[in-house]
Amino acid sequence: MGLEAAPPALPPKWASKPCIMGIDEAGRGPVLGPMVYGCLYCPRTYQKTLSTLNFADSKTLKEEKREELFEDLKADESIGWAVDVIDPRELSAKMLKRSKINLNEISHDSAIGLINKVLNLGVLLTEVYLDTVGDPEKYRVKLSERFPNIKFVVAKKADSLYPVVSGASIVAKVTRDRALRDWVLGETAEDLHRDFGSGYPGDPQTKKWLEDHKHSVFGFPTLVRFSWGTCTSYSKDFVEVLWEADVTDEDGNGRTSKRQLKLTKIGFTPQKRKTEDIESSGKGRCKFFQARKLELLPQF
Repeated sequence: MGLEAAPPALPPKWASKPCIMGIDEAGRGPVLGPMVYGCLYCPRTYQKTLSTLNFADSKTLKEEKREELFEDLKADESIGWAVDVIDPRELSAKMLKRSKINLNEISHDSAIGLINKVLNLGVLLTEVYLDTVGDPEKYRVKLSERFPNIKFVVAKKADSLYPVVSGASIVAKVTRDRALRDWVLGETAEDLHRDFGSGYPGDPQTKKWLEDHKHSVFGFPTLVRFSWGTCTSYSKDFVEVLWEADVTDEDGNGRTSKRQLKLTKIGFTPQKRKTEDIESSGKGRCKFFQARKLELLPQF
């Protein structure tokens, strides 16, 4: 998944005129599914007309109304739009990597990506309105330094203040809803089902789905953002995994041996297991490799 849009074959006739853009997200809080950033852009002269199209914060609208408004804006030749669909696996991987990227940084990068995409289409953006992520002023300064020729307005609840952001909110929300509705579960367990509720951590149906679909070795289906703190409480029955490390330790007899890295060192907090249940202690190489005199080859 990634940046998607429905641009015309050629830039729209109004692309060379001063244009405004709104950016908003959907799915920041859920433990299931992608996070989606959406944008809507149009000529600045269309701003008054935009305010008559009944766009509103997507969270205040019923699903049927959101779908209707999304189809309306797609058919409007004076409006352009694009989305960035961020896969749950990508979110978790970035948040758990050694050099962690937090959710605010991921959000900022997504918004910047959308701005670049629209600029690359040849659209003359002069004003961009965004719902804040973190401190509004710091976010505005960051964007202004990156795009000095654009005026940025960063505000809390921007999706209820500016119609262009309300439209972006609808784009993002409908795209995420459809992504969840059409999500193809890649796992093949016989008891796998899609009754996962809203996907928010506090939803009892979502909690039950997580409990029913956890695996002691493989964790959760790829729909789950396993970096979310919500998942930690389900990991008490997970098998502890030990990894071979590239560094070597010296034991009391002056001999060196491979040291293994535990998942707890990179953010996972599984329940401690008894020594006899662990195939490899972490102080030496796995017995399987020792018995067969197998060694790691850094190059081959």
